[in-house]
Amino acid sequence: MVRLVGEGVETNIYPIKEALRIVEELGVDLVEISPDANPPVCKAMDYKKFIFDQKKKQKELKAKATKVVIKEIRLTAQTDDHDFEFKLNHAKRFLQEGSKVRVEVFFKGRSIVYKDQGEIMLLKFAQELEEFGKVEAMPKLEGKRMQMMVAPKTTKK
Repeated sequence: MVRLVGEGVETNIYPIKEALRIVEELGVDLVEISPDANPPVCKAMDYKKFIFDQKKKQKELKAKATKVVIKEIRLTAQTDDHDFEFKLNHAKRFLQEGSKVRVEVFFKGRSIVYKDQGEIMLLKFAQELEEFGKVEAMPKLEGKRMQMMVAPKTTKK
């Protein structure tokens, strides 16, 4: 015994063979929707169309999902003021566009000895970007690179 539901079908409890005969006459499939119910619920529907519609909905949701773009800005421990400002302006533009920014200080050769200068450079960069974004990850040294992530500030409506 199953409870049969669907378009063009009288909602009622039928024996399985009777339910199969009804959906066969309609030219659709018998799909079990709720096996835990008492009696189990089955729906008369075109299963291939149902699967197609589900895939279409998932594709639309995927298309609407926001894609996170990460832009990268590279500095050195001895980056000059003009270059710093130039790269800062790029970072501001990236954050206004909604992209995340990875700011990286690269230590060439023996300049790794000046890692404190690199950290100061990154913190100064973060301070300058304060009104455009918030620091997501504080400066962290990985090998010869010190990195920090800055995410755009969300505007409240």
